[in-house]
Amino acid sequence: MAKDTVVKIIVIAIFIALLLIPLGMKKYDEFLNSEVFENMEEVMERYGFYLEDVTEDIGISFVHRRADVDDKLNHILPQISSVGASVSVVDFNNDGFPDLYFTNSELGSKNALYRNNGDGTFTDVADEMGVADLNIPGLGASMGSVWGDYNNSGYEDLLVYRWGRTELFRNENGERFTRVTEEAGLPVHINSNTAFWFDYNNNGYLDLFIGGYYHENVNLFDLSDTRMMPDSYEYATNGGLNYLFENQGNGTFKDVSEQVGLHESRRWTLAAAAADINDSGYPDIVLANDYGVDEIFLNENGERFRNVGPDAGLGFVPKSGMSVAFGDILNQGVFSIYITNISEAGVLMQGNNLWVPSRRSSGDIPRYRNVAGNMGVEIGEWGYGGQFVDLNNNGNLDLYVANGYVSAEPDTDYWYDYAKVVGGNRNIIIDANNWPAMNNRTFSGYQTNKIWLNDGAGRFREVANVVGGALNLDSRSVAYADLFGTGSMDLIIANQNQPAKIYRNHVKPEHNWVGFHLKGSQSNRSAIGAVLKLHWDGKQTKKMVSGGDSFSSQSQRPVHFGIGTIDTIEKVEIRWPSGVLQVIENPELNMYHQIIEEPQVTLN
Repeated sequence: MAKDTVVKIIVIAIFIALLLIPLGMKKYDEFLNSEVFENMEEVMERYGFYLEDVTEDIGISFVHRRADVDDKLNHILPQISSVGASVSVVDFNNDGFPDLYFTNSELGSKNALYRNNGDGTFTDVADEMGVADLNIPGLGASMGSVWGDYNNSGYEDLLVYRWGRTELFRNENGERFTRVTEEAGLPVHINSNTAFWFDYNNNGYLDLFIGGYYHENVNLFDLSDTRMMPDSYEYATNGGLNYLFENQGNGTFKDVSEQVGLHESRRWTLAAAAADINDSGYPDIVLANDYGVDEIFLNENGERFRNVGPDAGLGFVPKSGMSVAFGDILNQGVFSIYITNISEAGVLMQGNNLWVPSRRSSGDIPRYRNVAGNMGVEIGEWGYGGQFVDLNNNGNLDLYVANGYVSAEPDTDYWYDYAKVVGGNRNIIIDANNWPAMNNRTFSGYQTNKIWLNDGAGRFREVANVVGGALNLDSRSVAYADLFGTGSMDLIIANQNQPAKIYRNHVKPEHNWVGFHLKGSQSNRSAIGAVLKLHWDGKQTKKMVSGGDSFSSQSQRPVHFGIGTIDTIEKVEIRWPSGVLQVIENPELNMYHQIIEEPQVTLN
């Protein structure tokens, strides 16, 4: 009996220790974040940069409004309509300045296309360009957007995904947009929260992935049945289908989702992105799923996708996946994967995941281990968009994470009622009628976004309150771009039911950088999927041209590298989707290089 008592005491002690470790790490971060500086110049000297809110100064006045849904869901409307604020970056008129597209969601509200005037100001031209009025009764509410040159015309085309009909707009030489949804063959109804462009078969034409969240038969604006919620909090399998539309090269797309193996899953996909994670030459797909496990679909030579999540180490622990970001965090030439989840002190401690490739990987399936706790980027809050970006141009990828779910009446809390429902059986959780009314209560609201600085040695330090950018809104989408041509990455944050924010990044002038703007010839014109490897100071830093990632976002197309005080780069290797390997020797620093694909050496 005494022995059993000792064992119980040990088990309890271990359990308490596991609970206290995250709390202790959070307190340590708070201690580090409490430094006092006289001015922002001191902050720059200490951290290499600081952020300045310039939203109003540059002419951005966008305010997101949440989607209207069927009255049967009004009692939980803030939860149902908790997404839709998004931002994507594009140079739609090829003038060399990054422009911004924001989605709205309320029926009758307008999306905004802010043209960069090149003088530090922006003008909303969405109406005159024909891409403003997309939140139309009977057609759907905007959830996000991605840009890609699907017809290889030299101009970026726009896809807006919605709860409802996905819309495709062809860019007419940067002068206007033409709606081509029907003639392109896109589906009538998908309840989507994510999409991206990629060339899955490397034939030179951009294909389109669209992820489903709610089941495609659910019309959120005219419900026939309130049994449309997840059938499990941990292993839900009644979500929407994921789709792959293959570009036929003639302006149309073909639905090949089932034949390539993507209809095997009915998870609730909230975010998705593509990267070649096993160096096969073909882009693979990573899915962040709500109410379940995340998934990896390995691309088999552009013919099929195989779900290898469990074999890769990701498909075991169910969480609330919200965002997917790829980054070479240790400058070793490999991509890690960051997926945001939920952490609420005293209630739920899922924690964000940082999946790093393991040396035990064998065959074509990479193996990952979660090192978020070890590296200090596990305990966020209710996480949404996460982006790897070198904020101080020192050569190490930092991490910005958007937080906050529903900020309503202060000093109120919906968690207790929420926990009662999600802990119930399938028949309870699946029916929206069983969910308690929110009654203007806060649900993981009034949270602060995180800025984790990478020390280059395997640890991140949270500094948001010191450097600026400690936004206390319900943030969703995060994108980065060099908005002012300074060589530093500025931040654009889309906030749910709240104003967007733009942070200008001020970086130490002695920190050097280099950028590459790629144009495909054999590959797709947008160069989406091209992989760049920078050789500098004994390091190899890997980045890629993305067709959309994080949560409902897309950052600037040119690829940016910070290199600190190093004044020479050995070379950059570019592996194009076509298989062509192009090498640029000793590229000049502190400028963007325009690189056109040249057929030199083809990889086998």
